Amino acid sequence: MVVAVKVFKKSAPNGKITVYLGKRDFIDHVEHVDPVDGVIVLDQDYLRGRKVYGQLITTYRYGREEDEVMGVKFSKEMVLLKEQIYPMVNSKMEMTPMQERLVKKLGANAYPFMFHFPSMAPSSVTLQAGEDDQGKPLGVEYSIKIFVGEDEEEKGHKRSTVTLLIKKLQHAPSTRGRRLPSSLVSKGFTFSQGKINLEVTLDREIYYHGEKIAANIVVTNNSRKTVKSIKCFVVQHCEVTMVNAQFSKHIASLETREGCPITPGASFTKSFFLVPLASSNKDRRGIALDGHLKDEDVNLASSTLISEGKSHSDAMGIIISYSLRVKLNCGTLGGELQTDVPFKLLTPAPGTIDRERVNALKKMKSIERHRYENSHYADDDDNIVFEDFARLRMNEPE
Repeated sequence: MVVAVKVFKKSAPNGKITVYLGKRDFIDHVEHVDPVDGVIVLDQDYLRGRKVYGQLITTYRYGREEDEVMGVKFSKEMVLLKEQIYPMVNSKMEMTPMQERLVKKLGANAYPFMFHFPSMAPSSVTLQAGEDDQGKPLGVEYSIKIFVGEDEEEKGHKRSTVTLLIKKLQHAPSTRGRRLPSSLVSKGFTFSQGKINLEVTLDREIYYHGEKIAANIVVTNNSRKTVKSIKCFVVQHCEVTMVNAQFSKHIASLETREGCPITPGASFTKSFFLVPLASSNKDRRGIALDGHLKDEDVNLASSTLISEGKSHSDAMGIIISYSLRVKLNCGTLGGELQTDVPFKLLTPAPGTIDRERVNALKKMKSIERHRYENSHYADDDDNIVFEDFARLRMNEPE
């Protein structure tokens, strides 16, 4: 059985320039980032001595579009990289295998290009909008712009410009490690002797999207107070660096009275399970996602990974982290005892068994989809499938 290779394509409105990309998601491996490699096909007669330029652009929206008044903008667009694609500046550019196949197949008017993300470039994140919100969602997004012009400072005309939205994502390390995150806290009372001790331990440090989070909770009551109930939450923490804002959202929760009341001198041990999913938080404003809102299989935003020697304060964009929070209700006068245990929520790395399992699940879902049936065609000779970029889930604005 021969497996076809999918290639995404999009043409300018006038059809004189077409861009081909082998993928839409580019992975940040912490130490390096996958290059954006593609191929363009030109109509030489249309150029008339003009050149073709490409740009790698990031848009950072940190405020609602409908709140922009008096010329105040709540977004920042930055051109991270600009390059002349045709005529080729570097004719000896080393091409990737996909580019070599495409150039060979598409003919003499096909020219490769390659963009490299700058170091510390933020990951793609979308903050979910509320039901009443209009305009573009908040977050960080990337796009490639290919246009025809006399020089690279031109904006290019819309009819001869191609813009494609892409994503920069982070994947989990190839191994999860053996560390078990834990937290031990105690609470004393002013007019009462003894303390309540709470210990929370997770079964691993790195979880994949859709996995069950197991928290082992041990409560030891050496006080005179009584524990009335136990609450568990999975908390998503977002830090928006451009405006120095931080906020947290509960994305999964449970409350139980099992084993309660935990009376003075008693203890309680139990494992609780929570599954944080994007599909369970569809209508909640401010939930961070790793893609666009129209994606059927969109995940919660992955935890931000920082390279060795760097700290979170050095990162840009929207920094994502997660924790499991446990609260003990000690009654009206006793108050609450709370602790947070941090963990990482990520996508499995390519090539791992866990990744194959996730891909198999996605493939089963994609069989039920029919939207792409008329948007691609295959070439049996080269086993390449071309799929129109404009028909994809990325919901790219005009």
